[in-house]
Amino acid sequence: MSVRLHSRHPHGRSSLLAVLVATLVCALLACAPSAVADVGEKIVLRCTHHESLSGFTPADYRKALGELEADTEEYSDCAQRIRQAEEAAATRALGGGGAGLGGPGGGAAAFVPVAATPAQQRAIARAEHAHPAPVALAGHVIDPGVVHADIASAFSTLPTPLLAMLAFLLACLLLVCGGALRNRVRGRADAD
Repeated sequence: MSVRLHSRHPHGRSSLLAVLVATLVCALLACAPSAVADVGEKIVLRCTHHESLSGFTPADYRKALGELEADTEEYSDCAQRIRQAEEAAATRALGGGGAGLGGPGGGAAAFVPVAATPAQQRAIARAEHAHPAPVALAGHVIDPGVVHADIASAFSTLPTPLLAMLAFLLACLLLVCGGALRNRVRGRADAD
């Protein structure tokens, strides 16, 4: 048994083609808002791949800063690079030309303050009140924020010439103190 795709109606193929075109247009229109919504993600991806961040609006950069994950923000310079790109875009929008901060245009661009995103504000608030837990590293427990210093470790990290100079100064101090003590003892003995 064979299936025939041909319609007996003379406009059957054109109506099938029209349905396919309409379905394709609907699918493209459904995808279009998501492509626009992903501009922040696109900027973040460009930044993490060390690509150029130019060509977006200041609003796009603010969106990217809002979508920047904490790990990416902490372990890369993406937040700083996105802010710089945002400042450059804002300067261009204000008529500052193509010269960015310290750019080839000769003049310095006007400073445009950028407010912290809500995610950044929450991270700052958490960091102010957080007490990080101790971390085990190579068999040692490290307490963040606590400096375990002893004299031996302080001296072992000093350069050898500095240690030699400190030893020489200590020897000179002992000689001077010893001479002063000897003179005092002799002065008392002569007085008696």
